[in-house]
Amino acid sequence: MSNLILTPGALLRQQVQARRGMLVAGAANALAARLIEQLGFEALYLSGAGITNSFYGIPDLGFIGLSDLAQHTAAVRDAVQLPIIVDADTGFGNALNVQRTVRTLERAGANAIQLEDQVMPKKCGHFSGKSVISKDEMLGKIKAAADARCSPDFLIIARTDARAIYGLDDALERAHAYAQQGADITFVEAPESRQELQRISTELPCPQVVNVVIGGKTPGLKASEFGHMGFGVVLYANAALQGAIRGMTQALTYLKNHGELPENPDLVATFAERQSLVQKDRFDALEKRYT
Repeated sequence: MSNLILTPGALLRQQVQARRGMLVAGAANALAARLIEQLGFEALYLSGAGITNSFYGIPDLGFIGLSDLAQHTAAVRDAVQLPIIVDADTGFGNALNVQRTVRTLERAGANAIQLEDQVMPKKCGHFSGKSVISKDEMLGKIKAAADARCSPDFLIIARTDARAIYGLDDALERAHAYAQQGADITFVEAPESRQELQRISTELPCPQVVNVVIGGKTPGLKASEFGHMGFGVVLYANAALQGAIRGMTQALTYLKNHGELPENPDLVATFAERQSLVQKDRFDALEKRYT
């Protein structure tokens, strides 16, 4: 079947099931999503940490809510055609809350939702001091999520943070149970060695996500290496955000130190590049059409 006739959800399912280490970049807003699409990535990830950091300027400690996430999901869906994976943290409550979360985000344009087994409010997966709910409680959430989706191609990604608390064996046991309960993809957060990564990719039955946090706990291998191991998704959830912070710092430091900011491609995008990314020409054409 040609990719041209697949829905974004069906395309995402096909891409992940190939287990070739598909590289997925994270976005914190629609502008970053547009750039990810323009650069040729096959899917994007709407990052809860990215939204929290960029929208509120605070750390990823469970501060955003479903309304924040739905608003950003709809904006990103309006901006791009790519499959969208949405980071929904703990689902914002119990199994009943998870059902509402799935319905809300699917309507907003998500093609997959990531749910994790942390205690609410959650923490970034590479922070210390995390806690997880019981396996049985998480199984109820996964069943609720699977029941709530409208499209069979809306994917459920079940993440476990148990590695940091109970060890890898417990995390693998949880992930296996989550897959049996209906998760399409599982995600063991923050493995700390090649050996752990290899166990995750070979011992679990469904496609896996590996989350590469720049400066985090998981080894930063090349996507091709993760693909050889059999991972479905190689996630760089906040590479764009960290790059943007570096770029803003450099441009604004130059401005502060020199009192001016020349059109220097090493410091800032040109005015034309900026307008191209937000598709100004398309709006010009629409204005002409309707005037």
